[in-house]
Amino acid sequence: SGIAVTANAVMLGQVAQINAANCMLDFVNTYFGLFTTYGSLFLDATGFLHSVYFVQIVFANLTGKAIESNEPARNLWQNFTFWARIFYSCVLLGYFCAMTLVALYYGQTTMWPGFPDSVSVILAVLLLIFVGILEGMQIALFAVVNLPPDETEKHKWAAKSCELTFSGSNLQSFLIGRQVLVTLFMFILARIMTCDVHMKGPLEEPNIFGVSDGLQRFFNTGMPGAVITSLVGSLSWRIIASSFPVAFLNLRLNYWIIYLCLAVEASGISKSTWLLALVQKKIMGYQLDEVYIGTPGDREAAKKASNLSLTSSADSEDTAGLTTCESNLSDGQ
Repeated sequence: SGIAVTANAVMLGQVAQINAANCMLDFVNTYFGLFTTYGSLFLDATGFLHSVYFVQIVFANLTGKAIESNEPARNLWQNFTFWARIFYSCVLLGYFCAMTLVALYYGQTTMWPGFPDSVSVILAVLLLIFVGILEGMQIALFAVVNLPPDETEKHKWAAKSCELTFSGSNLQSFLIGRQVLVTLFMFILARIMTCDVHMKGPLEEPNIFGVSDGLQRFFNTGMPGAVITSLVGSLSWRIIASSFPVAFLNLRLNYWIIYLCLAVEASGISKSTWLLALVQKKIMGYQLDEVYIGTPGDREAAKKASNLSLTSSADSEDTAGLTTCESNLSDGQ
């Protein structure tokens, strides 16, 4: 979790996001994109992370906004398995959270020495919230990037955030700055939340909750902390942002976080990412999405023209039908 590892993770991991921001169609049009999709669907089917859906449902009920979905309604068996996976995912998350708290208060984590236990807990909570906001902002911005302007203009801070982010190359700059902060905070969270129970030697300690040595070795790998970070600090925020992107962006705090991310990118700490992204774009032959589907304004104009054409066609058919009726009446007379 040193500075060099963090910098490498930022610069190499951010290359793909820079190109994906404006070349979404070409980026997903690969076998690796298909593999990632099937892998993600399999992981979701296990129910290991289903507690995020519970968060989505609770948030929807609190806000009074329906969850939009293209999936058909679940039958009785599907509904049972859905809630069963939510239940065991929540139980697993609760167990990992309790275990991590116990490890923190007994000094059995990889947290740097000298930090009070309470400070470590508070710092972990704040970092999880901040990382969650950064994760959600990325999803929300990608969700509204192709929406017509009037969809966001109704919401003051969402409109200001979109205007700032989609100005020039600010979207890519935001993604780089965001990734720097997320990666840095993730490494800090890994130090705070990774269990480090000494199982042998003069410093031998009792296993957390009295679990077996094999299970404790598994916990010492950092997997419980990774699950907590994924669910509480990332996926829950992402699924809320994907369901309510405009509402999520309408938070005033997000506007200033965008400025923070732009300032981090402007510092030059990861400028080499731009060069690497350009090289990848040339090699892969990525094209902007506008080449295939046009700009949001073009699509909105085409939609209005299509609706106008259909209306005119219907009016013409009504007029023709009326003329035919009048002609038949005249012939009858």
